[in-house]
Amino acid sequence: MIQRIQSVFLLLLALAMLSVLFLPIWSKTDPVSQQTLVMTATKLSYTSPAPNSPRPTSTWPIAALAAASAAIALLEISQYRNRFTQLKLGALNLLLIISTLGAGFYYSSIGERMLNVKMLGHFEAGYYLPTLALLLNLLASRFIRRDEQLVRSMDRLR
Repeated sequence: MIQRIQSVFLLLLALAMLSVLFLPIWSKTDPVSQQTLVMTATKLSYTSPAPNSPRPTSTWPIAALAAASAAIALLEISQYRNRFTQLKLGALNLLLIISTLGAGFYYSSIGERMLNVKMLGHFEAGYYLPTLALLLNLLASRFIRRDEQLVRSMDRLR
């Protein structure tokens, strides 16, 4: 039921979290050796590895958390008849999105140590999309609560 505003917010949330799977999350460039370290949702690797550079690091927890969050948002849309279940799924989704942000920060700190340069890395669009998803989740929860209050007030009038 995409007619309700919270369903639109949840659909945008799912799209944002699925975009995290395909966009770079963090990057860092060494100006001396011109090596670039890029983190995506599945791996942390060099774009042009040197012979002595470390192997790519798997960052699959970011991908798993982002995919789970998108799946729960889509499930939450389908639960439009049970607003209480939607609110519980929204709370679970909140935890998953915060975990995605935390995992991104954790693996970026690992990347900082892999490329030993005094310069800091840069967070890319893939890191900021979960923040947008967090905002969309809060807005959806607010409108779900508002619908629940409207239904309860109509029940009192009967």
